[in-house]
Amino acid sequence: MRKQLGVGIAALALAAALAGCGGSQGTPSPTTGTPLTTATAPEPGMSTTPAASVGLKTANSAAGQIVVGENGMSVYFFTKDVKDSGKSACTDACATAWPAVTTTSGSPTVEGVSAKIGTISAAGGTKQITINGMPVYYFAKDKKAGDILGQGMNASWYLVSPAGEMLKSAGGGY
Repeated sequence: MRKQLGVGIAALALAAALAGCGGSQGTPSPTTGTPLTTATAPEPGMSTTPAASVGLKTANSAAGQIVVGENGMSVYFFTKDVKDSGKSACTDACATAWPAVTTTSGSPTVEGVSAKIGTISAAGGTKQITINGMPVYYFAKDKKAGDILGQGMNASWYLVSPAGEMLKSAGGGY
């Protein structure tokens, strides 16, 4: 009972910290993300600096096929972004909790992703990858390949299908 209470408090604290990243001010109900079944963890010492050609690929998850970064980390859409606007709606504290999927290449490589891949200008001279005109992000609380803890967060963050659609019906998140 005490452990469950601690987990509940931690979930509420996380929800409060991320409230600035969209969604309602209500308290979301905590659930656990389901790990991916085919993604592998990044190699020890692997750089998190954007590569010249960041790869996107697909992996199986409880939500079905999803897009992941080359390192196996889940990729998300933000519902407050505007398709083909050329900019991200996630800034400041939001960008800390939801780092952009970036590259230095104008043509990032993909494997198994049928959606249109592009880029928009991002901080530090990099480019943020877009899928079907929408910027994509990682979730800072996803610590290893296979985590989908951001799914459904604040009713604003959703996994991405290989066809470039938001997977709103999948579980996970808070």
